[in-house]
Amino acid sequence: MTPVWVCEQLDPTGMVHACIASCNEEQARDCLKSFEENLDDRQKSEGWVARLRTVDSWDDVPVTPLKLSQ
Repeated sequence: MTPVWVCEQLDPTGMVHACIASCNEEQARDCLKSFEENLDDRQKSEGWVARLRTVDSWDDVPVTPLKLSQ
């Protein structure tokens, strides 16, 4: 089974504000870098985070993401 890479940008309450999912790890890591770079100093100080994780299937992606093709 190929994992699905999920890149998320979350506010301090844990609400997902952006989500991109891909089966391509390199694309997902590039998205994480972009998400991190797009957080400004105020957001970072307030607790906004970007994270990357894997899930077992598209059904396990928590929100409707932008799906990137390989």
